[in-house]
Formats: sequence, structure tokens, C-alpha cells
Amino acid sequence: MRIDIDQYREILDTLTRNKSRSFLTGFGVFWGVFMLVALIGGGQGMKEMLNKNFAGFATNSAMIWAQPTTKVYKGFRKGRIWQMDYQDIERIRQRVPELDVVTPMLFSNGGFAYYGDRKTQIGMNGTAPEYAFIKSPQIYYGRYINEMDLSEHRKVCVIGKKTYKDLFPGGGDPCGKRIRIDSVYYQIVGVDYDMSDAMSFGTEAGTNVILPITLMQQAYNRGNQVDMIAATGRKGVVMSTLSQRIRETVARAHTVDPTDEQGVTVFNTEVLFQLLDSLFRGVNFLIWLVGLGTLLAGAIGVSNIMMVTVRERTTEIGIRRAIGATPRMILSQIISESMVLTLVAGMSGILFGVMILQLLEMGNTEDGIVNAHFQVNFWTALLAALIIAAMGVLAGLAPALRAMSIKPVDAMRDE
Repeated sequence: MRIDIDQYREILDTLTRNKSRSFLTGFGVFWGVFMLVALIGGGQGMKEMLNKNFAGFATNSAMIWAQPTTKVYKGFRKGRIWQMDYQDIERIRQRVPELDVVTPMLFSNGGFAYYGDRKTQIGMNGTAPEYAFIKSPQIYYGRYINEMDLSEHRKVCVIGKKTYKDLFPGGGDPCGKRIRIDSVYYQIVGVDYDMSDAMSFGTEAGTNVILPITLMQQAYNRGNQVDMIAATGRKGVVMSTLSQRIRETVARAHTVDPTDEQGVTVFNTEVLFQLLDSLFRGVNFLIWLVGLGTLLAGAIGVSNIMMVTVRERTTEIGIRRAIGATPRMILSQIISESMVLTLVAGMSGILFGVMILQLLEMGNTEDGIVNAHFQVNFWTALLAALIIAAMGVLAGLAPALRAMSIKPVDAMRDE
């Protein structure tokens, strides 16, 4: 295929003959493509940031905790405060065999941790090693709580990212060092960089200090109490089908109405993830609708301007036809001008959009870790380029067909 340099020089000369008009026409396409790329990349980044609030959570997990009852049951008034205990764990395991992991948790809101002359506000969680299968920790230094910590009631802890930053501003591995909480010293065995706050249980994300649950029972005189039970289903099990059975198992053991959904709260993460997926499917549809609509408006502007250009060049096109130019040549010339204008403006929009998204991504990077990726992928950019090319052809089609219909005698009469 031979490249006609003269044709492209003529296209460039035509587009630069009226620079202001070409710039304003191309700006519509530029803005449409920029909006499309920025909305797609921004939507992707926002989705990732929202998903980080639930990062590490097993999608087939459930959380069970006690709240004041909302129904009268067997002589007990509504509003009764009650507490789950360790026996509930075995009851759930026996009566709901479809569950894989069932583990207890204890919480303590408030308090301060001290290291040297530094202090920071924290919340404490007492957990077992199995909890890592329900919500995966992001261990930056050291390790997570293990079985030996539980069996030996070791005074060890895993600290969150914010707690680590506040107590150790100079950085470095803090494992082996001791921090004081209240009047008790705990040895740090790990640093969890997980900053998801969907399940921070009343404390700021990254401020939790994780203790072996047996130690927390002993140190804070919690006895047989359990604040929350976390569970995951076996492979292929739909947790929403087990929620009522779990609620009934716990409720009957504590004389609570089995239909009291608030009194025995079973939070199903599966429903939450489905809701997020549905939400972002709608957001993605809206993004493409707005982006393509803006791009189409720009393409219509290009078509209108090309129509004006054809009208201004009626005499020129007539002379071309008179000296032997075929309709196909005229068609190719007008469509090529439209495509060049659209592609230059569109590719500039893509580059500008990628640059803005890169700045957003750099602003969401901490400690070399990207918190959210705002960039569009290669295939999305390629699709945008193909859409631009198609818009260029369509924008130039109507003006090109009009140019083809011009006859030399009509052009001379117009002159």
C-alpha cells in the first residue's frame, strides 16, 4: 500500500487554514475522550478503594453477634441484653455442619498503647489463628497469632499499620520490642498493614492491637463471654441459606426469639459483595453512557464543521472533478480530513486522561504500595481508539457524500 504524502500535506494544510475552527471542533472530541477515559479509570479506582474496605474477607463468611432483643419471647421482655458464650461455637459446629471455620472474637474499645515516650489510641481484638482464614491479614513484619500463643497464654500482640506508624515513626522491624497497654507489657510479633475499615468495630482502621483470645480473656476478666463469632462455609455452600439456621441455633440456647433478626445479628458478607457488584455494574453502565454521549456530541460537531468546509470548497471540488478526480477520490479526501482531526483530538484526550489518572494513582501511593489503581488497561484504551476512528469515519461520511454530489457546472455557477 503506497502512502500518498501529498494527500496528507493537503489534509494538514486544510485543517491549519482555519486554526481556531479546527481547534474548537477538535476540542469537543478531545473532551469526550478525556471524559470517557477519566470516568473509566476513576470508576475503577473508586471501586478498588471501596473493595479495600472489605479486603481479605472471605466472600462466603458470616459474622454473628448479640444485640438487645426486639421481640417478647417466653416471658422475657424485648430490649433484654444478653451475651454469647463459648458453648455457642460448638453448638453452631454441630448443628450447621456445612460451615468450615467457626471462631470467636473479643473486643475492647478505647485505651492507649505506649512505647518509650510515645503513645497512641488503640482498640484491642482477641482472636484465634483461624480468623486469618476469614479475614486475611497483610503481614508486613513478623507473623500472625498462632496456636502456641493461645495454649501458653503468651503476652504477645500484632499491631496495626497506624499504631506502628505512631509508635515507631522511624520505621524498621518492631518485632521483639514491647509495648505497654494499661499496665501490661506485650511483645510485638507482627505488623498487620491491613487498613480495611468495614469491620473495624468502632475503632479507626489500622489502630487495632490483636491479642491471643485466651490472653484477653484472662487479662480483662472476660470469662466465658464471646463478643462475636465469625464463620465461613465449605466450598460451594451459599451462606445466605445457612443464616436462619445459625440464628436459630444461637437464639434457642439463650431464650431469644429465633425470628429476631436484630437480637441475633447474622451479617452475611456474601450479600454485601453481591450488592457491591450490582452497584458497580450500574456505575460502569453510566460511565460508558455519559462518556460515549459526550464523544458522540463531539463527533457531530466535527461533522457539522466538515459540512461547512465542503460548502466553502464547492468551487475547488468542482474543479477537481473537471480535471479528472473521481467521486472515490473526493470521498477519500473528505473522510481522511475528518479522521485525522478526530484521531489527533481523540489521542490527545487519551494521553491527557492517562496523565491525570497517573497523578491520582501517585497520590494514592504510600510506602511504595499503591492503595488504588486509577489507570485504564491497554484493551480499554485500544477500544477507545477504535471508537474514535469509527467516529471520524461517521463524522466525515455525510460531508463526503455531499462533496461527491457536486458537479463541475454547478461549482462554476456557484462561483
